Amino acid sequence: MSNASIAASAYANTAKLSNPLEAASESGDKSGAFGNMVQSAISEINESGQIADVQSLDLLQGKANVVDVVTAVAETELALETVVSVRDRVISAYEEIMRMPI
Repeated sequence: MSNASIAASAYANTAKLSNPLEAASESGDKSGAFGNMVQSAISEINESGQIADVQSLDLLQGKANVVDVVTAVAETELALETVVSVRDRVISAYEEIMRMPI
């Protein structure tokens, strides 16, 4: 997978995370849309992490460029930070709902 396609995929996932209602309406399944979105994001982070690992090993063997490795690691880090941010917002929303009087 090339860096351009990884970047395009990361951008698309970030767009989905920033507007989950549109992502749910596009898929047509609103019941598990958030869970599917989170599962998809985690699997893509895992995939990008594996790509970064492979490129790191290739660098050690002299087969890869340092710039490609740094880019892959940075993309993985950005995706992970995005998921952690979404998780924090979900927890914050849950806590706010729990503080509401009945």
